[in-house]
Amino acid sequence: MKINWVKKLSSRKFWVALVALVAAIAAVFKFSDETVAQITSVISAAGVLVAYILCEGYVDAKALDGSGNKSAEDGNTPGESDEVKTNAL
Repeated sequence: MKINWVKKLSSRKFWVALVALVAAIAAVFKFSDETVAQITSVISAAGVLVAYILCEGYVDAKALDGSGNKSAEDGNTPGESDEVKTNAL
């Protein structure tokens, strides 16, 4: 079974589970509540940042057509030539 890490790292459920795990481990080792809150905040912030970067990369990759041009900028759908678009007008 192959793990899709991009999907996993962009999952809010994964980051919540990781925060819960770290908070539980910190409680076992009797860290102060303030320290646990700080660790939780850092992990949550990192999760949001990683998810944002991965999702933006995915969206940018989907926006590019096969020739490397952004289809949203020129108004063409991927694979649609200018000739077909002109004839449609």
